[in-house]
Amino acid sequence: MTTQDIVQKLWNLCDVLRDDGINYSDYVTELVLLLFIKMEYENTESGILQAHKLPPFARWPELRDKSGLNLLRHYRETLLKLSASDDRLIAAIYADAQTSLKEPRHLEQLVKSLDSIDWFSARQDGLGDLYEGLLEKNASETKSGAGQYFTPRPLIDTIVKVIKPQPGETVQDPAAGTAGFLIAADRYIKDQTDDLYNLTEKQRKFQRNDAFLGMELVPGTRRLALMNCLLHGMEGDDEGVVHVGNTLGSAGSGLPQSHVILSNPPFGTAKGGGGPTRDDLTFATSNKQLAFLQHIVRHLKDGGRAAVVLPDNVLFEAGVGADIRRDLMDKCRLHTILRLPTGIFYAQGVKTNVLFFEKVSQAATGSTQDVWVYDMRANAPKFGKRTPLTDAHFADFIAAYGDEPNGKATRQDLGEQGRFRRFSRDWIAGEKGNGLDIAWLKDDNAEDAADLPEPAELAREAVEELNRALEELDAILAELGEESEL
Repeated sequence: MTTQDIVQKLWNLCDVLRDDGINYSDYVTELVLLLFIKMEYENTESGILQAHKLPPFARWPELRDKSGLNLLRHYRETLLKLSASDDRLIAAIYADAQTSLKEPRHLEQLVKSLDSIDWFSARQDGLGDLYEGLLEKNASETKSGAGQYFTPRPLIDTIVKVIKPQPGETVQDPAAGTAGFLIAADRYIKDQTDDLYNLTEKQRKFQRNDAFLGMELVPGTRRLALMNCLLHGMEGDDEGVVHVGNTLGSAGSGLPQSHVILSNPPFGTAKGGGGPTRDDLTFATSNKQLAFLQHIVRHLKDGGRAAVVLPDNVLFEAGVGADIRRDLMDKCRLHTILRLPTGIFYAQGVKTNVLFFEKVSQAATGSTQDVWVYDMRANAPKFGKRTPLTDAHFADFIAAYGDEPNGKATRQDLGEQGRFRRFSRDWIAGEKGNGLDIAWLKDDNAEDAADLPEPAELAREAVEELNRALEELDAILAELGEESEL
């Protein structure tokens, strides 16, 4: 069986959970609580993990060898005990964990189904990869919640290939999600070091425990990230690789500076208390992506490099948006922008870009002299289930980017008919008013009404823009000591 076959088999177990009244959105959370116990056992027995992380009462044979009400009672007690474990990582993974299963026969059916899977085949690709496949399957099927902006694996792998994280470097994702960027960076380094065997024991320990750090606001998503990292042999500190907290609040200001930052921050404006509350950012804004961009610049070490996925509005928003872009190009050498096709995220109308930059210093000015833009959006295929995004779609971009991670390789401007062009900082300031929404190719697809976003999507975008404007006006009134009547 291939990993894809096993993922589909696991996904089909959704029917069992539905029969027990568990809704679609809770399916993955319910399954992974059980799946992690199985995978931890398989990884340890096969030597991928050095020792069991779970205590004896919580290991797979204890579930496999029980049935009926005894099994359900034991499983409920196991989740409760794990949530109170002295091991902080295990306690974090199982914090507030409880099963919604009511029928013993349904739990028994799940256990038997998991036990019957060809785990030897799964180990060929890695159980962590299998787990990631399940998370991606959930994102593509549900089209809601965090899955709405699940970063496609080919995009993550492309970013990591050109950024080239190295052993001994610290890699951070301040909006970690299920830790896709961190895991891809770890995999890249392992591929370059014969699975870390070319390193000293001290270097290996650093890679396992200190090299990677993420922060995630949503506890349930952080649980998935911790499981995902542990199954890939990434343990982190006592709290795991991914910490829970608000990067745009006080928790984020305490994150260390890193050599590499890779991230796809959440889209949209701040709502419900989840907005920026930090006082160490240079520019106040309710736009979460603009706040995350400031965090990334601030938390890069001098000489460090970053790649961040951002929606179009960050590239053209006036006012504070222009100030933040100007500040970025002063403190960092913004060398490359990749204009991504629409439809590669599960919210179809979202238009996104990847900004690649190198930190010069927090006090620097005029660091950006030229910006290279690769347009992968114009006349691109309409991506979706019928035309999935693959690694092959990024091959030309990787070749154009070059082998130097900070974009310093020799590059060729392909002219007005080509996809890769160079624009001077003076041109960007004069012609674009420091806007970075740079396009030159005629997009034949744009003339096809069928490819335009749905009216509801356009309406939502308009409402978001209006809300953002109102929030910024409220902030101005507050600074002036006036009370808003809006």
